[in-house]
Amino acid sequence: MTVRPFRSLSVRNFRLFASGQVLSVCGTWMMVVAQDWLVLELTDDSASALGVVTALQFTPSLLLTLIGGRLADRYDKRLLLTVANLVSGALALALAALVLTGGVALWHIQLFALALGVVNAVEIPTRLAFVSEIVGPDLLPNASALSAAYFNVARVAGPALAGVLIAAFDTGPVMVINAVSYLATVVGLRRMRPEELHRVARSATGARVRDGLRYVVARGDLVLPLVLVAAVGLCAMNFQLTLPLLAKTVFHADAAMFGLLTAAFAAGSLAAALATTGRRSRPAAGLVNGSAFGFGLVMLVTGWAPNFAAAAAGLFATGFGAIFFSQAANHRIQLGSDPAFRGRLMAVYSTILMGTTPLGSLLVGLLAELADARAGMWFGGAAAMVAAAAVHAAGRRTRHRGAAEAPALSAGSPVVPSAQAP
Repeated sequence: MTVRPFRSLSVRNFRLFASGQVLSVCGTWMMVVAQDWLVLELTDDSASALGVVTALQFTPSLLLTLIGGRLADRYDKRLLLTVANLVSGALALALAALVLTGGVALWHIQLFALALGVVNAVEIPTRLAFVSEIVGPDLLPNASALSAAYFNVARVAGPALAGVLIAAFDTGPVMVINAVSYLATVVGLRRMRPEELHRVARSATGARVRDGLRYVVARGDLVLPLVLVAAVGLCAMNFQLTLPLLAKTVFHADAAMFGLLTAAFAAGSLAAALATTGRRSRPAAGLVNGSAFGFGLVMLVTGWAPNFAAAAAGLFATGFGAIFFSQAANHRIQLGSDPAFRGRLMAVYSTILMGTTPLGSLLVGLLAELADARAGMWFGGAAAMVAAAAVHAAGRRTRHRGAAEAPALSAGSPVVPSAQAP
């Protein structure tokens, strides 16, 4: 069978969505580099200050994303995404103005991070669920992988470009570019043909958060990968904190070299996203657990990188492992769920993956403050490996228990022929 890695791009609405996202996400990653660099400049390379900013940006994901998922299942996703991107652009422009006028203080950056986190609590689950509306269930694995691919194309280009621009013009102009880039997504959304979307009929009683949570709890095959995502997200997915600390405090890099380290990580992520575009069905639990273990292993090894070149190579492998695991978990969860619950389910997924980041950022920031930036990589890698092994063992126990109970049940009761089974 011929593998067509870009088959989702045959859908006009997805082409519009993807093209807008590439430009917007590129601006976002330029902003990540500029924001982190500005925080370190204002605080004399304080790891704890950077950890607080990261925590503020992701705390709303922990508290509000379930509400965002409810909104995604209840209201028009295209409209929600349009409003979210316009608000994000306005916030970025306000911070850029403070930087350009020389009036920026640390509390301004903290407030911006918190406000952007509130917007993302709605935007992220809505965007994840909207992909299935754009392409339909058959193309969802491919479209999801391509979404990760263009995200990481932007993640390669954005930091590398940001490093050059910061070195030449400082952080202010980079933030202006990010503010304008949100318009690319808005234009793509508004040019879509609504009649070509694969929309699911909404419940007459509305989409309730508790119904989505009950649905997840009742599905053991969804609970275990979500538990693994929680552990990995808490301990290992803190690269917005660990990468700038590695660059500045371990390798004493300038802004351009920091951009190169981030780009190496993103290039590995892009390779993983492209490797998963051929997926056509729901991945097995073993693949999800194995990818988490492999990700932890390469992250642990990268923590011992002796020089800048070795760190860049290790971060390429770490980026590959992070996205391969995230995609496997995402596909196992999405492709195993009822479309009527998908917005709330993806809200649970993104709440766990991103909402655990504030706690992890504070923990890793404190660890880096007490030891060094390498300790954050070691801790994250080891924790991911332990979590993967524990979830794999729990899954095996569950399967063995189910296999043991089935004969016991049939031994004491008559077997119903399959033709008569309800």
